[in-house]
Amino acid sequence: MKEIKKQRILTGDRPTGKLHIGHYFGSLQNRVKLQDEYETFILVADLQALTDNFSNPEKVAQNIYETTLDNLAAGLNPEKCTFVVQSMVPELAELTMFYSNLVTVSRLQRNPTIKTEIGQKKELFGSEGESVTYGFLGYPISQAADITAFEAEAVPVGEDQLPLIEQTKEIVRKFNSLFKEVLIEPEAVISEHKRIKGLDGNAKMGKSLGNSIYLSDNEETIRLKIKGAITDTNKIHKNDPANPEICMVGYYHKLFNKDNLETVYSECRKGERGCVSCKKELADNIILYLKPIQERRKYYEERPELVKKILIEGTKKARLITKNTVKKVKEAMKINYFDE
Repeated sequence: MKEIKKQRILTGDRPTGKLHIGHYFGSLQNRVKLQDEYETFILVADLQALTDNFSNPEKVAQNIYETTLDNLAAGLNPEKCTFVVQSMVPELAELTMFYSNLVTVSRLQRNPTIKTEIGQKKELFGSEGESVTYGFLGYPISQAADITAFEAEAVPVGEDQLPLIEQTKEIVRKFNSLFKEVLIEPEAVISEHKRIKGLDGNAKMGKSLGNSIYLSDNEETIRLKIKGAITDTNKIHKNDPANPEICMVGYYHKLFNKDNLETVYSECRKGERGCVSCKKELADNIILYLKPIQERRKYYEERPELVKKILIEGTKKARLITKNTVKKVKEAMKINYFDE
């Protein structure tokens, strides 16, 4: 029987720290499902991490390993998917340079995802956030290079990342119309879960915001973090009725305590549930939920050479694909000056 070729997807993370439950529900959980349906490439995007960590490359280098561990811990199987270190694939930088001539600065500045991230930088760093580098502004071009280099037909993203995929489509259309139809226009695969809120009620759970529960957090850390989670400020006494819809503890119960959610919400609204016991129940459920993830992480932590091998072999496989893409791009542009 003829084997049916799977469609290819590209996804990944910037290695700027350990991954948290926002990453898990926002993307990792979906990746685990998709690895059985697609030929999957996981990009450890260290070049893109350097766009706002260039003065501290050690941080990025150290977190390549941590990011890979968290993906493996979440259930990504190296026999089903390919892990790739971005900076070890020079063709990605080459395509980024080519594509930079297809996009105006004003178009990049209008990109909603980039505008939002620049706004967050200004909010966090004040006047220093005004200093946006060319590398940071050109992030969508770099991502387009990644997607097209791997000839990815689908890209799993959250709704906030859709403008980046649209930018990639624009680049593909412009290149193909100018030269030759060699680039594949990708389609976005929307994650079922939207962005996960932080412990402080912030719309985003983020590493730099200090409002995250990490996949690798131990029991004590999880309990301390849940203890400090924002609740309904109108609830003063234990038996006061409260609104679980504006309480972060109630919010996380939706993720980790679905079977008992109706009871939790009902008791909360009636004033039959104190915050201390509610937080304890939530922490217990989070710890139980993360246990298999942390057990897988421990397995790979104890085998660093295996993780290194996974990255090396995956990156070698990736280069075979990206070299071929660059060859086709250069032929289309008629800049393949010498036969190699």
